Amino acid sequence: MSRQLKRSVTIAGHQTSLSLEPEFWEALRQAARQESRPLAAIIGEIDRQRGSRNLSSAIRVWLLARAWPPTAQPAAGAISRPTGLDIASGAKGSEK
Repeated sequence: MSRQLKRSVTIAGHQTSLSLEPEFWEALRQAARQESRPLAAIIGEIDRQRGSRNLSSAIRVWLLARAWPPTAQPAAGAISRPTGLDIASGAKGSEK
């Protein structure tokens, strides 16, 4: 992937910096267009649900879950589709 790009965003009235790879920024912009919502609204929603996970990671997990086809069945212990996605969890499953 490409180098990360840092952008300033306003979340709940507070300005913060967010670093993501260009591919994730584009996927986030596409999600905002598809949902007819401002980018800041989507980032704010993810921020409210992220728990202890850092915001950049929570956005990547949200985008990954959004990209999974509805019929895909994730492996046991994997994160689920967006409707059941716990972007607040920082727990790591076993990796092979």
